[in-house]
Amino acid sequence: MEVKNESMDLRVLVGKLIGKKRLFLRNGVIVFILSCIWIFPQPRYYESEVTLAPEVSSASAGGSLSDIASSFGIDLGSGPSVDAFYPMLYPDLLKSTDFVVGLFDVKVKTLDGQLETTYYDYLTNHQKNNPITYPFIWAKRQIKNLISDEDPNAGNEKVDPSMLTEQQQAIVTMISEGKVLCSVDKKTEVISILVTDQDQLICATMADSIRVRLQDFIIDYRTKKSRVDVEYYQNLKEKAYADYRKASEAYARYCDSHVNALLQSSLSERDDLENDLQAKLTIYNTVVGQLNAAAAKLQERTPSFTIIQRATVPIKPAGPKRMFFVFGMLVLMFLGTSAYILKDQLLGKPEGGNL
Repeated sequence: MEVKNESMDLRVLVGKLIGKKRLFLRNGVIVFILSCIWIFPQPRYYESEVTLAPEVSSASAGGSLSDIASSFGIDLGSGPSVDAFYPMLYPDLLKSTDFVVGLFDVKVKTLDGQLETTYYDYLTNHQKNNPITYPFIWAKRQIKNLISDEDPNAGNEKVDPSMLTEQQQAIVTMISEGKVLCSVDKKTEVISILVTDQDQLICATMADSIRVRLQDFIIDYRTKKSRVDVEYYQNLKEKAYADYRKASEAYARYCDSHVNALLQSSLSERDDLENDLQAKLTIYNTVVGQLNAAAAKLQERTPSFTIIQRATVPIKPAGPKRMFFVFGMLVLMFLGTSAYILKDQLLGKPEGGNL
């Protein structure tokens, strides 16, 4: 009996919906027109993706165990020698203010060649917007100009990441939250950089620029200590060589001026100069060995990168998905209208007046 009653209730609900087909048709036409008016003028955007794999060193004894664990999606690190700045932090780096501000002065050029400027100027003054929003953008700009004396062209000069203007901060937010997306695969540590923009060439240009800057940062971070050591031993080498040349010249001058010397004091002084020369030579050779070892360590610490997917100029736009948007709005219209028609049944209330 309960199944029969539920079946009867379902037929009643469907009948009520069918009885309001004109309401569905009217709402559907309105939603379809409004959705088309909104979505079709939306500017198209493109996506360009770069994927690269950094060289992973396993200097610690636990490297093999970490490799096995990573195949199961578990990151055990690599022991005491693991970098403090590991790959999982790369997405946070690309969102940092210092990194994003460094992209402001990147030179970009549109695919049609009509615009060549900086990335900051492109995002500030050359972004396309939905024509429907132009009145609101104009009003917002006028209000902002009244309450702020900020130069709208600020940002073309040297930018201090610690003292951004309101407009510069807005561009930083636009890039970090909407233009650039970075992800790292936990198992393979493959880095993926996805850039979204309204121009195909600028999109690919920025993807490649971000890749280069990320590689430079990683190389600079991982080789910083080794580069300091190489510079230190280079300075020691220059000083040791200068001391050796000074001792060599002093020994040569003494020998030239005491060719036939027979006095024991003269011979003793010559021996002292010779011993000092040999000591200076030994120090120089030792420092050269240490410099070569530091240079080899620097080469070992310098990571290499395998570019799996280069930045390419996209052919087809990534969005907006206009048909999906219109279809989705029609689905929402159907659900909303159905809920309105059946609100009394859904809320368990007795039926009210006619719709």
